[in-house]
Amino acid sequence: MKRREFMGCAAAAGAALRIPCSLWRGAPSNAKIDRIEIFPVVYPTAGYFKFFGGPGGSAGRAAVIVKITAHDGTIGWGQAVPLPKWSYETLETSVIAIRDYYAPALLGQDPADIEGAHAKMDKIIAPGFSTGMPISRAGIDIALHDLAAKLQDQSLAQLWGKPSGGTIPLSWTVNVTNIGDVGGVVEEGKKRGYRHFNIKVAPNPDFDVVLAREVRCLAPESFLWADANGGYDLETALKAAPRLAEAGVDVFESPLRPNRISGYQALKKQGALPILMDEGVVSPTDLEEFIKLGMLDGVAMKPARCGGLVSCRRQIEICLEHGLMWLGSGLTDPDISLAASLCLYGAYGLKKPAALNGPQFLTADVLKKPLRIENGFAHVPTGPGLGIEVDDQKVIDLMTQGNLSPKSD
Repeated sequence: MKRREFMGCAAAAGAALRIPCSLWRGAPSNAKIDRIEIFPVVYPTAGYFKFFGGPGGSAGRAAVIVKITAHDGTIGWGQAVPLPKWSYETLETSVIAIRDYYAPALLGQDPADIEGAHAKMDKIIAPGFSTGMPISRAGIDIALHDLAAKLQDQSLAQLWGKPSGGTIPLSWTVNVTNIGDVGGVVEEGKKRGYRHFNIKVAPNPDFDVVLAREVRCLAPESFLWADANGGYDLETALKAAPRLAEAGVDVFESPLRPNRISGYQALKKQGALPILMDEGVVSPTDLEEFIKLGMLDGVAMKPARCGGLVSCRRQIEICLEHGLMWLGSGLTDPDISLAASLCLYGAYGLKKPAALNGPQFLTADVLKKPLRIENGFAHVPTGPGLGIEVDDQKVIDLMTQGNLSPKSD
């Protein structure tokens, strides 16, 4: 089925994306999940980013919005953000995983027992090397956190016993294919108040070093973060790291594919730049093992990548326990997933600029009141749950409007 046909079926038969209450067999309770609804959507985008684009040349940032309703009518919202050019999960597989596997297993579940919900999800889709379908699962996890906190009339920070509020400095993404475009991209970020920048690098280190120098020259006081998304081989990465350091880069993220264990050990031993991992660090167990193997200096955190907030919180705590760096990142998260990341990073006192580029590239939202992004800073939501109010009509409109071009036969 083509993506447009899939979206059309979803819009025309919304009931097919709802798990009927008749499947629930637990005892009635105000603290039980009554129903789970999902809404596949595609957010329109602006600007070039290498991970955008779907099958047949379609454009946009796909997401699956999750709505969990308790028996007393309290609603929790979550969002899965599959990105096939980054991971194996797609919009279609996320819908199937949530609708046909996770949701039926969770009806009647106490939403406050989030770890119990994860145990059930482990049984319904078994882990492989690590957590199964983590991006899809994150949509459920975020909705459970939103619901559990709302049931107690608390923010997520309060639910965790952490301080609420504050602001998070953001990093502007420079992803260009022509060095001549760097100045315009950096200037656009500066116009919007951004002072920090992250660059997409690999596989050409010569291009990447020039890119880093250009950005450092244009933003000499910035925190400059280079992310290769696993795009170098080891020989190239070992040569690139000291050159990028000399060009002014501060941290080097995902230089290799995550299964290149000896390669990460070599880069960490080289010590030219702090080595961060991202792809491949899904569960806390993964992180603990990678630390034992001496593969990294820190982690670029993403709740969306690692199955949600339970896993990501524990990974932050592991980094703190081991004296490792942790930075805030994302998967070009739209509004709901972005709110969850901001709540988490704010609660744990993130000071370094976060590479959360949803506000840079996405041009729509589903909130009654958009997240507050001002002068390169994101304000952490402080209301109950995620601190946001979702506009149901905006969700339906985004689900039905189509945004994608059909694939030519």
